Amino acid sequence: MKKNKIVSADEAIALIRTDDVVTTTGFVQSCIPEALHAALEKRFVETGAPGNLTLIMTAGAGDSKGLGTGRLHHEGLLGRVIAANFGRMPKVAQAAQDNRIRGYNLPQGVISQLYRACAAGQPGLFSKVGLHTYVDPRHGGGRVNTLTTDEIVKVVEVEGEEWLFYRATKIDVAFIRATSADPSGNLCVSKEALTLDNLAQAMAARNNGGIVIAQVERIVEQGSIKPKDVRVPGILVDCVVVAPPEQHRMNYGVQHDAALAGEIRVPVTGLKRMTLDARKIIARRAAFELPPNGVVNLGVGAPEGISSIANEEKVTPYITLTTEAGAVGGVLASGSSFGAATNADSIIDQNQMFDFYDGGGLDMTCLGMAECDGAGNVNTSRFGGRLNGCGGFINISQNARKVVFAGTFTSGGLVTEIDEGRLRIVQEGRSRKFVRSVEQNTFSGPFAQERRQPVLYVTERCVFNLTQAGLELIEVAPGIDIGRDILAHMDFTPVIENPIPMDPRIFRDEPMELLADLLNLNLPDRVSYDPARNLLFVNLEGWQVRSKGDIDALRQVLETACLKAGQRVNSVVNHDGFRIGENLYDDYAEMIEYLSKYHYLTTTRYATSAFLRLKMQEALSRRGLAPHVFERRSEAHAFLEAAEREAAQADVGERPLRAAE
Repeated sequence: MKKNKIVSADEAIALIRTDDVVTTTGFVQSCIPEALHAALEKRFVETGAPGNLTLIMTAGAGDSKGLGTGRLHHEGLLGRVIAANFGRMPKVAQAAQDNRIRGYNLPQGVISQLYRACAAGQPGLFSKVGLHTYVDPRHGGGRVNTLTTDEIVKVVEVEGEEWLFYRATKIDVAFIRATSADPSGNLCVSKEALTLDNLAQAMAARNNGGIVIAQVERIVEQGSIKPKDVRVPGILVDCVVVAPPEQHRMNYGVQHDAALAGEIRVPVTGLKRMTLDARKIIARRAAFELPPNGVVNLGVGAPEGISSIANEEKVTPYITLTTEAGAVGGVLASGSSFGAATNADSIIDQNQMFDFYDGGGLDMTCLGMAECDGAGNVNTSRFGGRLNGCGGFINISQNARKVVFAGTFTSGGLVTEIDEGRLRIVQEGRSRKFVRSVEQNTFSGPFAQERRQPVLYVTERCVFNLTQAGLELIEVAPGIDIGRDILAHMDFTPVIENPIPMDPRIFRDEPMELLADLLNLNLPDRVSYDPARNLLFVNLEGWQVRSKGDIDALRQVLETACLKAGQRVNSVVNHDGFRIGENLYDDYAEMIEYLSKYHYLTTTRYATSAFLRLKMQEALSRRGLAPHVFERRSEAHAFLEAAEREAAQADVGERPLRAAE
């Protein structure tokens, strides 16, 4: 006899037993099976059962005020929580902080991928995500309190490399959500903003002999869902619960938005411009790091403003924004809809997006920061007496090709003013962000340096770069005094060599013409040729190399100038304020080697940054090139003049003097 899968929420929840392991879907405020959470809360309040449940979830799923998983705070209902985010269920977080329940705070992508491991009957997951952070068992193993003693994360060595092994926890009950179900339990998500991990969660519970409860908006006729539109097949679903509309909102702020669901595409021109304040300054400066034709992830808070800046500066068509929840392309949503996107190109499952991120698919990410120390370590997971959780921060920050941390220099009451292109601190924030030691290490600066990962820290008043010596102050806003406005509000002294002014365009309420910078359209203006001296002067002051594409663009401009000169040239390159990621020095040196071989007589360069000179000298020496890198322009020109005199005295004529000689 065919089983009737359509039941009430109370009937479905009655199947859950004390000590069961329950997983639930949802991302921040979206796609939450609210009717199931409400029914579980109701049963426990009325009967005291089921108790001592283990809750497993990825991102926070609630409004931070008691909805979603926040309903499960009642004493005795939960015995253990394994989650990436606790901030959306503050009473549950407090219970963990008070040692009343056991808890683990693991990376969101790891939990998402563990669902697949559970579904496949595997013992766990190997990942480098979390190494040298608080998740690493040498630094706490993700345990959130002293009551939690079991190790579920181990350090293992595979072929000479360190990995973390995350132990899988078998799942008894899965709460998932869809738009429609047919009588057989086949599920369609046509009106949902995201697909998340529904399929993997359902498989994990089903293959463990557990139950799968799906919350839907409606029941449709058998066979009316096209096979390719079935996101979870009925063979995995035990119970289907039709939720009332108020408990099946797209998110807590939106009942339904057809554009977020991908049912329609809407015009997005004419979006409101941000007010020129501290938040916009940060977003504008961070936007200079955007990689053309690159894939980007933006975190919550200050980083969200980059999307608006990209739209203002007409950069949006040249980048692809993504969310860890699975949205690819389009205009990223914010507020209660965060994680979704209007006019998205596609929506993929969350675990698949984290596969892409972990494998190095992100060209850049911009994330927030609550605390930062002199070694470049960042804390976003536990600070100020709050257990917030890491979310997807660790997956994203460890694996992106470039990381930009963005936020105000201090927090809590900071007031700034911009007057004629100069920034003034009217009132300083109460809390320092740049501290002697972070309370919890969510991002390891030394580990990033070990992997040659470029990392910037952008605030409204200054910019830091991560170097082998720690944080280096590299840019200062106009109007800001380093001693009064920066050092006086830090618990450590950063490396200070020759910081340059932040781009003045950032502080003027007019378009910055950012697109020309990102596409290197103004690069030819940085090259000039003096035929009388046969001298090619290359002014790279303030220019930055974001990718190999930038190096290719520079090579093309320089080669064009040399060919136009019609002979081998002497070159002088100004590298003051020049920035390049440590992972790109060898590619840059390869370009110099090529130009030296085919176009240069002599070449010399200068930079006031001792670190840049050292790295440049190392990269050139590895290629057998003479590392003529001087501190001052006068020294570079003096070297060139000496070389010219030597050539004249030797009467070398047309014989080329290579930079490597």
